Amino acid sequence: MNSAVLIRLRSEALELSEPERAELAHDLVVSLDGPPDSQVAQKWDAELLRRMDEVEAGTAPLIDRSEFQRRMQERLSPKDPKSFPESSPWIL
Repeated sequence: MNSAVLIRLRSEALELSEPERAELAHDLVVSLDGPPDSQVAQKWDAELLRRMDEVEAGTAPLIDRSEFQRRMQERLSPKDPKSFPESSPWIL
């Protein structure tokens, strides 16, 4: 696709209503995904059952709420504090 076509498509897409742009964006993102894995749901079900069995058997490594919160704050905090403004919802 040449630049002129891309510019025209972008211009036309920006004239769409917000719901139409959202639908178009969704369709474009989906088009970038690979083919669906027909066994994904089965694999996740098996993994969830395995983890539930570990919890029930007492063999799963568990953490308390305060440790979970600490880990999530660490994970969500920006690496460079200056990269987000003070009002950022990511700063807990």
